[in-house]
Amino acid sequence: MVHAVLPALIPDIRKVYDIYFAAFKGERMGELMLSVLFPDGSVDSEEFRTAHAAGTLSYWHTSDTQYTFKCVDMDSGDVVGMALGDIFIRPRAAEERKNHGVPWLTGEHRARAEKVLNPLWEMREGLFGGQPYIYTHVIGVNPEAQGKGAGAALVHWGIDICDRLALPLYFESSPSTVGLYMKMGYERLNETIVHKADVLGADEDIVVPLMVRMPSAAKGTTFYEWKALGYPSWKELAATKAAKATATA
Repeated sequence: MVHAVLPALIPDIRKVYDIYFAAFKGERMGELMLSVLFPDGSVDSEEFRTAHAAGTLSYWHTSDTQYTFKCVDMDSGDVVGMALGDIFIRPRAAEERKNHGVPWLTGEHRARAEKVLNPLWEMREGLFGGQPYIYTHVIGVNPEAQGKGAGAALVHWGIDICDRLALPLYFESSPSTVGLYMKMGYERLNETIVHKADVLGADEDIVVPLMVRMPSAAKGTTFYEWKALGYPSWKELAATKAAKATATA
């Protein structure tokens, strides 16, 4: 079975978000996050989906960093998976990185959602600041297509983009998928985010593994080595390594 990852188009909005809302049913972390982001439980209603599609289209007209991709089963032509991510191709000032919270919610629902999402934003700020990088928000596959290669196609797409753009790729894994990403060359960071049980409405705290996939241009340099050197360009990094090798020869 052949899968292709392509840019999602305006007519795909409902299709990719049908997958988004369906993909995490039965997956503990995914279901909890959906309950935080969309707390009224109406995500399956036509009224909600219509409003959500309209809001998504409006956002597409304003964002210059966020991209939505679809995974297509080339035998049937069906959209079976989706991915959402920000690609920051240039340095960004503090004002551009400002955290706008969760504007579609109000009151206690907004406060709860921001208790969950703000630590994610703070962690990204601490790790990358204004540096160019790729942030993958979510990868989702239609439950009927899971285990048939769509998820792998989306992960390989991310790795290809990482290498082609020579940008690190950052991803907040779920506890159930961290092993898969490590097998595919992602580096698990020492830092973690802990979602408190009382905020999530879970039985216990949930630890979120944080993953970085360094581009092939890094030539084996780990994220921590790169960060410790002040996020040099890959050309600068190569020169630094060459100078160190000469000094120790």
